[in-house]
Amino acid sequence: MLDIAEELQQWVEQGRDFAVATVVAVSGSAPRAPGAALAVDDEGTAIGSVSGGCVEGAVYELCRHALKDGEAVLERFGYSDEDAFAVGLTCGGVIDILVMSARVGDPGRQVIAAALSAVRAGEPVALARVVDGPAELISRGLAVRSDGLYEGTLSDKAQLAGAVAAQARTMLDAGRTGTVVVGADGSSCGQPLTLLVESSAPSPRMIVFGAIDFAAALVRLGKFLGYRVTVCDARPVFATKARFPEADDVIVDWPHRYLETTEVDNRTVLCVLTHDAKFDVPLLKRALKLPVAYVGAMGSRRTHEDRTRRLREVGVTDRELNRLRSPIGLDLGARTLEETALSIIAEVVADRQGGSGLPLTSTSTPIHRGTMVVSARTVLQQPTPTASARLSDRSAGG
Repeated sequence: MLDIAEELQQWVEQGRDFAVATVVAVSGSAPRAPGAALAVDDEGTAIGSVSGGCVEGAVYELCRHALKDGEAVLERFGYSDEDAFAVGLTCGGVIDILVMSARVGDPGRQVIAAALSAVRAGEPVALARVVDGPAELISRGLAVRSDGLYEGTLSDKAQLAGAVAAQARTMLDAGRTGTVVVGADGSSCGQPLTLLVESSAPSPRMIVFGAIDFAAALVRLGKFLGYRVTVCDARPVFATKARFPEADDVIVDWPHRYLETTEVDNRTVLCVLTHDAKFDVPLLKRALKLPVAYVGAMGSRRTHEDRTRRLREVGVTDRELNRLRSPIGLDLGARTLEETALSIIAEVVADRQGGSGLPLTSTSTPIHRGTMVVSARTVLQQPTPTASARLSDRSAGG
């Protein structure tokens, strides 16, 4: 739901009643991951998507019903070979969708509003909502911030809220969306309670070292994918905002010195495009020791061999060198600046998502990989029915 936070925040500020449908779990091939949402207001306006078009009509009607009766429902949509064009996922997957009302005065609206407000302010937040468990808890939730403080209630057991907040904070730190399972009393025992946790954190960083033409193309693609992009170069004549207008920051400094002082995390991408030993060696020596997501360096295979020798001479270990993506990028046969930038971005995505980088026609693995599930007790692939959440098998046949 946090993927449509900006529009929903406007609805909250305008005092509109609305209902929101959120993908809770997916099985097999499905076009949208957990957390994707469709919202419908009291005038029938819809925003967002839960399936890329496969079941939008049916989910829209469920939202309209939720607006009338205020009840939360959990629906399953799947594929039927009998009629692939009826309600169902023609891609062959199964999705579970939680539909809940967020009318003015509804208990869940305050928590949603708190999460939306944090997203708009650029603050990390996790929205945890009950999708399976005791009837009275369905759709209740917490908005959990990075310091562990939270808004909302789940039950009269303070231990439960504390346990959920701790799990949600773990998911938020990792930037992941998925389900967590805890005991209904907050312990690892008792009746299981399943919650969907949606994480929203500030954009991950991409730092491009080397103010060259390839960098300009890479900046554009990095911004397109949602990164906060910084260009750094020690040469002031090249590192200018005029040359990189789409970059969030353009820094004139020695690359290794800047990397020693700037903030990075486990989502940060470092692209070294300088292919000049006086810049590369001290920079990579530092970069390969940091807990970042990706370190890639541009250059020919001869440059790579020379760079590797120099790095070993300054004490970089084989284990650290194994983290280095060099020559940078996937083999796409790239020739232009844009094609080269695309090959780099493709490797970044494949590395982050665990992709092979091979053509899909030559692989047999699922196209849409599952979202990681964190559990305090057990891992559930799909929510189970409860008296409060109607989980119906909505296939193409009806």
